[in-house]
Amino acid sequence: MFIEDDAQMESFWVQGIIGTLKAITLLADILTLPVYLVLQRPWKRREEAKRVKAKAITTDETSMTYRTIEPPREVHVKMLQANIDTLEKMFNYVAKTHSTKRCLGTRQILSEEDEVQPNGRIFKKYNMGEYKWKNFIEVERMASSFGRGLRECGQEPQRNIVLFAETRAEWMIAAHGCFKQSMHIVTVYATLGDEGVAHCISETEVTTVITSHDLLPKFKVLLEKCPNVDTIIYMEDQLHKTDTSGFKEGVKIIPFSQVVRTGQDSKFESLPPKGDDIAIIMYTSGSTGTPKGVLLSHKNLIATMKGFCDVVPIFPDDVLIGFLPLAHVFELLAESVCLMTGVPIGYSTPLTLIDTSSKIMRGSKGDATVLKPTCMTSVPLILDRISKGINDKINSGSAFKKALFRFLYQYKLNWTQKGYLTPLVDRLVFHKVSKLLGGRVRIIMSGGAPLSPDTHEQIKICLCVDLVQGYGLTETTSGATVMDYRDMTYGRTGAPLTVCDIRLVNWEEGNYRVTNKPYPQGEVLIGGDCVSLGYYKLPGKTAEDFFEEDGRRWFKTGDVGEIHPDGVLKIIDRKKDLVKLQAGEYVSLGKVESELKTCPYIENICVYGDPSKQFTVGLVVPNQKHLEELAQRHGLENKHFDELCASPVLEKAMIKEIAEHARKCKLQKFEVPAAITLCKEVWSPDMGLVTAAFKLKRKDIQDKYQHDINRMYAS
Repeated sequence: MFIEDDAQMESFWVQGIIGTLKAITLLADILTLPVYLVLQRPWKRREEAKRVKAKAITTDETSMTYRTIEPPREVHVKMLQANIDTLEKMFNYVAKTHSTKRCLGTRQILSEEDEVQPNGRIFKKYNMGEYKWKNFIEVERMASSFGRGLRECGQEPQRNIVLFAETRAEWMIAAHGCFKQSMHIVTVYATLGDEGVAHCISETEVTTVITSHDLLPKFKVLLEKCPNVDTIIYMEDQLHKTDTSGFKEGVKIIPFSQVVRTGQDSKFESLPPKGDDIAIIMYTSGSTGTPKGVLLSHKNLIATMKGFCDVVPIFPDDVLIGFLPLAHVFELLAESVCLMTGVPIGYSTPLTLIDTSSKIMRGSKGDATVLKPTCMTSVPLILDRISKGINDKINSGSAFKKALFRFLYQYKLNWTQKGYLTPLVDRLVFHKVSKLLGGRVRIIMSGGAPLSPDTHEQIKICLCVDLVQGYGLTETTSGATVMDYRDMTYGRTGAPLTVCDIRLVNWEEGNYRVTNKPYPQGEVLIGGDCVSLGYYKLPGKTAEDFFEEDGRRWFKTGDVGEIHPDGVLKIIDRKKDLVKLQAGEYVSLGKVESELKTCPYIENICVYGDPSKQFTVGLVVPNQKHLEELAQRHGLENKHFDELCASPVLEKAMIKEIAEHARKCKLQKFEVPAAITLCKEVWSPDMGLVTAAFKLKRKDIQDKYQHDINRMYAS
């Protein structure tokens, strides 16, 4: 009884203080509004946000084609004036233009030491130093030497060469070394399974592989499946000597630095590529079946760079933190734009990114704190985790702190939607949150998968950043649409880039038509210089997905979109993700997953729909901390995580939490999984259940959990 009275008293006390605070802020707003009106000119922001960005250039009953009305900007024009049509020309240009400016930075690892955890377990942690930088001239010289060194090792121009390594400065140096000798880079994700790696190496018939210290041991097994490989070049580790024993006889194992030194004394000249030459055979991460090699020319890559430079604001004092896979076309293009505009790139890893990352020793700082970047790229999964981390931090505070944060969050949201900035609230509250990423990040570019509107809003508000969502595919060199950073809406992907057109085509089966109201809808087609030449050694699939029209190359994406009156695209479905249930309702699996992933209890989810059944089911990777809290509320204490995942009581409790969250997200009842399985393994690219860009591999997940799917439907 007394406990309930105390709780009620605290609630009244909190409400009273928040009520008083609201009254004070209302009075302050009234008094200061004229000043903010004059200084900030919010109507200008509203006009910029709502302006028309693209218009239909052709339209009929079955299709509509949209083109941007934005002009090419300064960097795009400079690239045209300098006749930059290859990445080789691009880097020669920037080496002369930016010469001694910082280019690529690597964080020093001083030592690796044992650290005892509170539970008594011991983990290896890094004691880290400062960033060490190479300027543009140094990087250009290293790349030139590396390219000549490859020729000395027997690698011929116009031949394929595999680049299979983690994101780091040597990756970019190696790539540009290859471009200088007209070699075709085959990019392979560092997290791809052995079968996938062997497929990429064998299909492209390479003789030379560039890899890293950490990945080199894989080749003790892989070489048996890749008989053509006779040379492996490895990027050295900062701390450990690389063991080169035990490899297949006759295969040369050479350090990266040795290839550079060999190239310094080489007499080989550079052999610059042409714009239409293949630059990269980029293997998709394979969300369905075997990875496909996408043929990307220099012209494709340069086109998307021009398009990005026309949309993303870049300043001379910017710094990018690079940690996403460079084998992902989105990260490669983002870093290439930075090189073109003279923006330094400091490399990081997910294990060392922030102060609390798993490899950072207590008392040592994460990479973001040391580098203090202004720009970063991300994927929705990482942003979802940051968002959940913010929520956990707030919910662990007192009732007053939670109420205060919600009030200030809503206060900022209301004013920013009207076009105002909130400098005082940002300084007092939200800049403390932004310290998580070094305190200077002003723009985050998200790609690789749809970003949920809730996460988009929270990251933008709490981290005080412009969060720009883009849409593109490996087959379009990441080019298609990018949000205008001044756009005040959430959940849209932006207008077409200056280098491509977007077309909507009727998809009758899904009832998506360009005549639909209020917005035209249909399958998204992308046409322009960013569209790939096709798939490597897959002429049938190339003919199925690509076509030529009036001298322009087009790609059928399989995504379904709608275009709003301001010319901005919103992705609303995917043809392959659409399931028709027994009662005739269509369920967009990707849309449901995107909404449910914002539930604090869910780390990841795969929704499955059997067309012969009346409901969907869900395979859920639960958030361990929240699952344990839920278990305590249901009397299941001191249980191991695996036991909790197997508990029928928690399954039922999670279904209730998911249903409640789904109502808030306005999902229809038939869209919400009626039964779930709690999966104890966290899905990672290493397991082969998600891609390196963390997209679900539906077929692989279904195969692994078929027994559970059968059980859920039987129940």
